[in-house]
Amino acid sequence: MRKGQVLVLNFDYSPITVCTVQRAFLLVFGEKAEMLERLNGHVLRSVSKTFPAPAVIRLSRYVRVPYQGVMLSRQNVFRRDGHQCQYCGSGKDLTLDHVIPRSKNGKSTWTNLVTACKRCNTRKGDYTPEAAGLKLRKTPEKPSYLHFLRDHSGLMVEEWRPFLDFKRAG
Repeated sequence: MRKGQVLVLNFDYSPITVCTVQRAFLLVFGEKAEMLERLNGHVLRSVSKTFPAPAVIRLSRYVRVPYQGVMLSRQNVFRRDGHQCQYCGSGKDLTLDHVIPRSKNGKSTWTNLVTACKRCNTRKGDYTPEAAGLKLRKTPEKPSYLHFLRDHSGLMVEEWRPFLDFKRAG
C-alpha cells in the first residue's frame, strides 16, 4: 500500500475510488462519510486530540459516478500482465507489443497490447504471434476498475479485503 490511501465506498458499498487519509478524514469529520475500517496502528493527531486513521469509508449518500475505466498506459498494461512477457514469461527487458501489428491496422487498445520482452518482441517482429510461431500465455483483456483496483494497483491492504475480495467483477 502506498502510505495514506483509503478505499472510498459509495452508499451502496460499491467501491468508487481511493483517496488520501486526510481527504477521507475530512469527509468523516464533516459527516459526509462514515469510517468502516481503521488503518491498523495509525492515528491522526491534532493539537489536543487523536483520531483513528481511516482505511475504508462509506459515503453518507449515494453519488452517481460516471463510467470508471482503467486508463490505458504502459505501466497499467505491465501491471495487468504481472510484469511478465506474455510469450515466454520473462520479467527482464520488458516492452509493449501490438498483438496485431500497427502496420496491419492493429490499434493501441487493451485487447491488442501485451507485455513482451525485447527478445520475443524482436522475434515476433511485424507478424501476428501465430505467424511468428509464438503463443500468448493469456488473451489480453481490458480490466474492470474493481478488478484492477483489487489485483493490479499495488494498493490492496488487509482492511480493504472484505470490501473487494469477492467473486471476480466484470
